[in-house]
Amino acid sequence: MTMAVNCASSSSFIISNPSQKPFSSPFLGFSLAASSRRSVQSNRVAKICCQEKTAAIVPVEQQWMFDDLDGPDVWNKTWYPKASDHVNTDKPWYVVDATDKILGRLASTIAIFIRGKNLATYTPSVDMGAFVIVVNADKVAVSGKKRTQKLYRRHSGRPGGMKVETFDQLQKRIPERIIEHAVRGMLPKGRLGRSLFNHLKVYTGPDHPHEAQKPAELPIRDKRIQKQT
Repeated sequence: MTMAVNCASSSSFIISNPSQKPFSSPFLGFSLAASSRRSVQSNRVAKICCQEKTAAIVPVEQQWMFDDLDGPDVWNKTWYPKASDHVNTDKPWYVVDATDKILGRLASTIAIFIRGKNLATYTPSVDMGAFVIVVNADKVAVSGKKRTQKLYRRHSGRPGGMKVETFDQLQKRIPERIIEHAVRGMLPKGRLGRSLFNHLKVYTGPDHPHEAQKPAELPIRDKRIQKQT
């Protein structure tokens, strides 16, 4: 092992003669002669560096990764969207008719497009989704006995201010709130989720005021979303 002596290192080691055997007093563990010998040996101090290593040879075709600072970043290949990649005015618009659509399956499909999970550029922390318009929200369907068993609760904030109503009662009073409540629960909680919730537009009748955005039909692949009669 090749070692460099007297280099600029902060650590130092005492070099002693290996031929001399250390001896100690049976009472104190050391003698005066041993202590004087250590004081003499303390003058023989040398600083030792680490082992010298041969520099790695970089092939010619790979030298640009180390020398050219203007080249592509080969170490960080993860793509992250910029502000120009998710501008609201450039996002697509979709429209879906909620007539006889199962509530849960419809809400999950809407949440996927609002979240942007259908895109190859999906990023969990960025708003990459689209706008979704829901018409005929008062005709959404549920399975089983959920019309009378599914409950919606709200609280006024005062003691005894809990209000409970069934799915059928809420549909007759505010039908848009049913779809909004289902989609909101499938979006992330926090600032991003509140921003994504603004992409949902729910209307009771068949008309909506977003004709200027030219919305396309929402693609639905799940055949079970339509209620079987």
